[in-house]
Parts: sequence; C-alpha cells; structure tokens
Amino acid sequence: MTEGLRIRAAVRALILDPADRVMLVRFEFPTATVWAMPGGGVEPDETEHDALHRELAEELGLVDAEIGPHIWTRLHIVPFLDGSHDGQRDHVYLVRTGPFEPVPHLSWEQLNAERVHELRWWSPDQLATEDALFAPRRLPALITDVLTAGPPPEPLDTGV
Repeated sequence: MTEGLRIRAAVRALILDPADRVMLVRFEFPTATVWAMPGGGVEPDETEHDALHRELAEELGLVDAEIGPHIWTRLHIVPFLDGSHDGQRDHVYLVRTGPFEPVPHLSWEQLNAERVHELRWWSPDQLATEDALFAPRRLPALITDVLTAGPPPEPLDTGV
C-alpha cells in the first residue's frame, strides 16, 4: 500500500497529567480544524525519543519529559500541502507529567507557520462530549482505553 510513497516518519505524545487531562494541539488546515497530539517529524539524524523531546520543547516548552512506552501507530496517506510527502506514519508514546501551562520555545509566528494555533488541556469528559475533529478520529475512545486498561502490550494501529 505504501510502496513508492514518500512517507514522513513522525512522533507524537499522549500527554496525561495526574487528573488524566490530555494536552492537545489545534491544527488549522485549509480544509479542516483538527485536534491532535503534540509532536512532529523525525529528522534524519534523530532517534524517535530525541525528536519527541525536541518537538515537546518547541511546541509546549515541556523539557526532559519522561517518555513512556510506544502505544499507538498511525498511518495517514494524504499529500502534504508543500508537496514534500504523500503521508505520515506517527509513532505515539505515552508521557505522564505534572500539570503545566504550555510556554512554547517556538514563537507563535513559527507555530502558526506549522499550522499550530492553540494548545489546550482536555478532560476525559470534554473529549467525550466535544464536537471536534480529532486525529486519529477515535482518539477519545483510545484515550479511555489507556485510562481504564493501561498501555497496550504492543503498539495498536489507531486507524486514521
């Protein structure tokens, strides 16, 4: 299915605080507003953990987060607006942290250039009742599963 496609390697974090709130990022695309987990592309010289540490610092100001297990994988085939890739494969890691207010290391001008427009904590109830588009689409149910059953023993395919 992905043979011949240019798939970008990326990492994301399911960040949960002690109250089980999740930190999400609002992306503004020409066709949709999407709430997703923070993270981004893995550079050629980076490990996934190095890339996730960099991304969390850039987007949230979260430094030295303890990266937990790789819990989910997501493949999304959609041409990038700049034409650089045909899709992205996310590896999602669980990150438990104390509550914090995001203070990105990047400027809002830089974040907006990456289509990031808001950073927000969501409670489990808000996830279940908000009429929002999430990536992956079943993110609220996936989070509920992690909260009730713990991380899966092997990374799950989240679907689009």
